[in-house]
Amino acid sequence: MRLHNLNRGFFHWLAVIAITLACISIEGEWKWLSEYPNAFIAPFSDWLNVIMDWTVNNCGSFFMGISWLLEWPIWAVQKVLNWLPWSVSVFLFSAVAYAASGWRLAIFTLSATIYMVVIGYWEESMNSLSLVAISVPLAILIGFVIGVWGFYSDRAERVIMPSLDLFQTVPAFAYLLPILLLFGFGTVVGLIASVLYSFPPMVRNTIIGLRSVAPEVIESGLMSGATPSQLFWQVRVPSCRRQILLGVNQATMASLSMVIIASIIGGTSDIGWEVLTTIRKAQFGESLLVGMVIALMAMIIDRITFGLAQRSGIYDPNQQGLFERYRLLLIAALGGAVLFVLAQIFSVLVDWPREMVWSPGRAMNDGLAYLIINYHAQIDAVKTFAFFYVMLPIKIGLQGAVSPFTWGFALTPYHKAIYTLAMAGFSLWLGLRGKNMAGVLVMLFAVFIYFGLTNIPWPCVILIYGVIGWKVGGRNLGLGTMLGFGFMAVTGNWAEAMLSIYLCGIAAIISFIFGTSVGIWAAHNDRVSAFVRPINDTMQTMPLFVILIPFVMVFKIGEFTGLLAIIAYAFVPAIRYAEHGLRNLPETVIEAANMMGATKNQLLWRVKIPLALPVMMLGLNQTIMYAIAMLVIAALVGTNGLEQIVYIGLSDGNFGIGIIAGLGMAIIAIIADRTTQAWSRTRREQLGLDASL
Repeated sequence: MRLHNLNRGFFHWLAVIAITLACISIEGEWKWLSEYPNAFIAPFSDWLNVIMDWTVNNCGSFFMGISWLLEWPIWAVQKVLNWLPWSVSVFLFSAVAYAASGWRLAIFTLSATIYMVVIGYWEESMNSLSLVAISVPLAILIGFVIGVWGFYSDRAERVIMPSLDLFQTVPAFAYLLPILLLFGFGTVVGLIASVLYSFPPMVRNTIIGLRSVAPEVIESGLMSGATPSQLFWQVRVPSCRRQILLGVNQATMASLSMVIIASIIGGTSDIGWEVLTTIRKAQFGESLLVGMVIALMAMIIDRITFGLAQRSGIYDPNQQGLFERYRLLLIAALGGAVLFVLAQIFSVLVDWPREMVWSPGRAMNDGLAYLIINYHAQIDAVKTFAFFYVMLPIKIGLQGAVSPFTWGFALTPYHKAIYTLAMAGFSLWLGLRGKNMAGVLVMLFAVFIYFGLTNIPWPCVILIYGVIGWKVGGRNLGLGTMLGFGFMAVTGNWAEAMLSIYLCGIAAIISFIFGTSVGIWAAHNDRVSAFVRPINDTMQTMPLFVILIPFVMVFKIGEFTGLLAIIAYAFVPAIRYAEHGLRNLPETVIEAANMMGATKNQLLWRVKIPLALPVMMLGLNQTIMYAIAMLVIAALVGTNGLEQIVYIGLSDGNFGIGIIAGLGMAIIAIIADRTTQAWSRTRREQLGLDASL
């Protein structure tokens, strides 16, 4: 172990830690270090409210006219879907599923749609589908046009890409208020909210697809004498059709995820409204059964659109004749017509009898009640342990969390000296062994866990995160990180931002560790992979409100309940990315390790995981994004960060404070996104892998 193993970056961090400790020691005298001065808070929210009031007063009639026009297509689709007998619709959906991906998807679609009929929510399902049927084409059209614009104009792309980040990271509740003020209550408001949330994936995939067209293909089109219009529509677009269809898939899924939000402001008799109704009555079983409808709809549409995207580039030489080409369409039309005629004879094929409706909701409620009553002591023990020994130390630090009431003793100078020497010695030992990054992480952990995230002076937090951004992604990321955190201080939302980061950070770390562990297991066991896949699909498509219900009923209102709900939603990406990264490693590397006599443990920890780590870090990226998305919903159960301010702005009709808090959450998400992606890209380059993946 030698001093030359300590690189310059290690000493940079020593300086940052020294500055932080110095600021903590003098914050009692300089109060502005602990609380951002009110005199320097910029009234951005007031300015935004003035702009919104002027827009509503001067342009309100124009937006209401748009709202009136958009009501008609929604009404028309609802009428058509509800006019068709359920038997005909189920058959047609199954036929489309077969055309997209074969018998397995057709059987799954048949079972899922019959489930919607049997539990008595077919009409509500069709009302929700009608909203998706209008919002998705609008999102696709808008996304395609903007994507083409961004492809042809570098200047436009520099504006489009950060705008997409805002649309996808600002909580939906933050921009519900301006939509409500401009368009009024009703189904159209939900439609517009769905479009705003779902068009960004289409833009991204359009730009990626158009840029992925091989130069040889373009040259071939030019040599054939194609005009610019022909080159675009007959060469570029067909060549990237699969990527564009994947954008359609993602836009559809994003639109479905807005069904509940749309119901809050639309008030229509759809599945989202039924979920909200059962949630308000604290009916766990019923809300889960109804929530499964949305999850099943999302799975069906996801697999159909993905299947169509995968088959889009496949050429089948056997389908040359007219009948072979349109065989499935003719069968679907004939089968639908036969079922329609039969439905006129047998009423059960039109309206499912109410006496035949099946619902195990009451039994599920009784089961949950039994669990709560009989395991009350164990539930309280888990909640108490997590709060006092995990959450509270991270929030307010060991100096505030350790007390005779919580830990059974108080910190003495002796304890503090041991803690300081142990952490400093461990960090230095790691640095001397050449593990500088690990040593830095130990130092940062020691400071944060002792003083608490919410108690560290705000300039020091900005400095620490800024240096992290600089070390990981360069000067621009470091400066952008500092400006982003500075925005939260200048707008007066610093304390709330730290509360959001604290809760979201704990959830993201736990979700990533748990999800990655399961993903590693699934990558080496096909049975585990097959078992986990439908669970992942269900958790990702289940309405966020439904995920809250069991945790609220078991653990009551509080931060711990919000933490569990966030973990339940955010662990899925970590599983998927870990499994994907490990299953797609270069075979040559694995064979070389086996030939060298590596054991299974050595192969996993010294070869596979280091190579798959960049992909796993992208899983961390998505885990953080999912955690932030769920954090807004968790505000309903007692969290007090930026997400709570978003709700306050919505309930009070204060556009300014709601959108400023929403922008703060978006900034946190964007910083996390840029940092993890930069690290993953750097790591890929170091390993000689394709950095574009």
